[in-house]
Amino acid sequence: MHPRRPEGFDGLGYRGGARDEQGFGGAFPARSFSSASDLGHWVTTPPDIPGSRNLHWGEKSPPYGAPAPSTPEGPVEEPFPGGGGGGGSGSVSGQSSEQLSRFAGFGIGLASLFTENVLAHPCIVLRRQCQVNYHARHYHLTPFTVINIMYSFNKTQGPRALWKGMGSTFIVQGVTLGAEGLISEFTPLPREVSHKWNPKQIGEHLLLKSLTYMVAMPFYSASLIETVQSEIIRDNTGILECIKEGIGRVIGMGVPHSKRLLPLFSLIFPTVLHGVLHYIISSIIQKFILLILKRKTYNSHVAESTSPVQSMLDAYFPELIANFAASLCSDVILYPLETVLHRLHIQGTRTIIDNTDLGYEVLPINTQYEGMRDCINTIKQEEGMLGFYKGFGAVIIQYTLHAAVLQITKIIYSTLLQNSV
Repeated sequence: MHPRRPEGFDGLGYRGGARDEQGFGGAFPARSFSSASDLGHWVTTPPDIPGSRNLHWGEKSPPYGAPAPSTPEGPVEEPFPGGGGGGGSGSVSGQSSEQLSRFAGFGIGLASLFTENVLAHPCIVLRRQCQVNYHARHYHLTPFTVINIMYSFNKTQGPRALWKGMGSTFIVQGVTLGAEGLISEFTPLPREVSHKWNPKQIGEHLLLKSLTYMVAMPFYSASLIETVQSEIIRDNTGILECIKEGIGRVIGMGVPHSKRLLPLFSLIFPTVLHGVLHYIISSIIQKFILLILKRKTYNSHVAESTSPVQSMLDAYFPELIANFAASLCSDVILYPLETVLHRLHIQGTRTIIDNTDLGYEVLPINTQYEGMRDCINTIKQEEGMLGFYKGFGAVIIQYTLHAAVLQITKIIYSTLLQNSV
């Protein structure tokens, strides 16, 4: 539940699922373009970010802080041309470049995570408010109207109106990762799929994902309420309020609900459907983009010599670009389903949202959908097909911002590497 923070259930499959661990992507066999010896002269293996998934194609890199493998006997070549006159200066230059590469790799991953989970949170808040606001006449399909309404919310309610519920999105991600780890530990369901996959292994892996989404579902509902509830009538809630409300949703106590509240049992199918589809689509697109980028990079290295700076960039950025493209495509494709899912989760919770037409005042949520099919038919009849895409301009802003941060990070990284060579 794709939110990066959960956006189309983004929190349930870190997108970054993207954002996920190797997962379904491992179901597609790796294709080697040449032998390992042929690739060794241009591929620089970057260190893994602590706590992150392995980013390298079809191989396991050593954990963070592990000693580097011993080099074969023979003269040691300088890591970069002109690295120093003597052996001592070459060794110092190599160590300095290694430290810079390790630091830069960590910074790149941290910048991407910060953008996806923190900097883009206002876009997620407005996007969800537009999705659940069936009263709205302005659909905010373009980023221009979204920026205008964001300014109005910030002016009338302060910055907190755009950053509400951010802590709960991290809680949902933590619950998701913890549930997936525990289920895979006590069941034979695989958390990752090897390259020698078979249909049974794929089915068991997707079953693990489905069970994980089911466990995190009540906490996702609580997080959704926190992100769309108006700051005007909102009480100061603690960071663990999401857990309290999630448990209360399961046992049916402690949280004020109306008779229109849909039982969790009726929310299982749309929730699992969205989460699994988001995971499958993002995994396939990620591996496809990564395959194209690596093939293009390999051909360029074969055709002409590449600078050490470009070699290091090729070691890091294909993974980030692939994750970015996978997350974008899956969010765009599943946006209508996400709109339906959010309306079903919010119904009957007595939630008061901001008026996304005016930028001030509040509106109650009084929908009476009987289920997923009734919700789809009602939106189609009363709001038209574009009603499924309310708030889509926020998605454009979110990924434009993410792409800009990646590009700026790449420029800074290239400058640091050039100065160290």
